Amino acid sequence: MEFADETFLLDLLNSTPIVEGVQQDLLDTAPAGRAWLRERGGTGSVAEWDVVREARDVLQAVVRGQRSPRSLAPFLDKVSSRPSMSGDGVDWRLDTPANGATAARAVLAWDAVQRTRPGRLRPCANHECALFLIDHGKPNQARWCSMAVCGNRMKARRHYERTRRS
Repeated sequence: MEFADETFLLDLLNSTPIVEGVQQDLLDTAPAGRAWLRERGGTGSVAEWDVVREARDVLQAVVRGQRSPRSLAPFLDKVSSRPSMSGDGVDWRLDTPANGATAARAVLAWDAVQRTRPGRLRPCANHECALFLIDHGKPNQARWCSMAVCGNRMKARRHYERTRRS
């Protein structure tokens, strides 16, 4: 299991997009949420779905600065990792409670991003967007989840406001 799975982390954080002005939740129903989890390596059990939705909500609040990182501690309760040797070297195995592996994976990915790229995981600067981004650019100045969508909207809005005032 990869502990620093940025793609999975962003998929989870971005599972509550705003579409045509309405907040969506890709994990809102058991069938949809369980399928979403299976597509990303989870078991798709109802218990896993419940824990992952809770972890997602806490992670979103932590990234937005609304909750302390300590609020993620319950998702790491009884989680440990142990080494084993393989032909390529040391492999690490994550030991988790039965339905906590996917939530722990998300929290560990968040931690890896915080440690290796502090300040680069953030919400989109468009207040009408609920998505998150990890800024991989050298200057660390990305503001929008997508330049083509949110960036363009925000720039067009600012241009309209400037020309309207003139």
